[in-house]
Amino acid sequence: MAAPIAVAIDAPEIEAAARWASAVAPHVSTVKVGLELYLRYGPEVVTTVRGANKVSVFLDLKLHDIPDTVERATRNVARLRPSYLTVHAAGGRDMIAAAVDAAPETRIAAVTVLTSLDDAALEEVGVRGPAEDAARRLAALAVDAGAQALVCSPREVAALRAEVGPDITLITPGVRPAGSDQGDQARVATPEAALAAGADLLVIGRPITRAPDPGAAAASIAAALRRSETASA
Repeated sequence: MAAPIAVAIDAPEIEAAARWASAVAPHVSTVKVGLELYLRYGPEVVTTVRGANKVSVFLDLKLHDIPDTVERATRNVARLRPSYLTVHAAGGRDMIAAAVDAAPETRIAAVTVLTSLDDAALEEVGVRGPAEDAARRLAALAVDAGAQALVCSPREVAALRAEVGPDITLITPGVRPAGSDQGDQARVATPEAALAAGADLLVIGRPITRAPDPGAAAASIAAALRRSETASA
């Protein structure tokens, strides 16, 4: 069974994205196409990374605009049949609802608080913290507006699960295997810790895609997760 991992395919060009997606597909449930890659290649990149693989595609565009614009943008990308599409929860109730209505076959995932932000950064942009409280408020608003999934840091997973219940998919970026470089992420956890806290889908990028063998790296992390789940059962 594929591990609940979304590999962030942040490749410099589309050929590398296709290779990485094929390499990790036997081991993970999902591949994630982010803003940079999508802006460079457009819809073609979604078709390319999906290929003949049976992995789900997570289109991480973090839409944030007035409701009408987000509705039209969502309707356009819904034709690509992504399993998930991200919008910013901070866009508000009407914007989130517009995205949900425009893509009935896609799970709209509302981004709560970016994992690159800490409490000081939130205060600087005028958001009441701490980060966990801000994420919980945004999560409740997004789910009430119809979002079927939430994106939060691993450190907020338990609080959001308590807030929104068992039926909402919790997606966690900022996941780093033990010993990995934290990079530009401020609020991180290991894959095992994120899953134990209640996450449903773990976003992992550089620890896999920058490995000499991305397929082997994905397989190793997937095996570690299976061992952890077996041990805790």
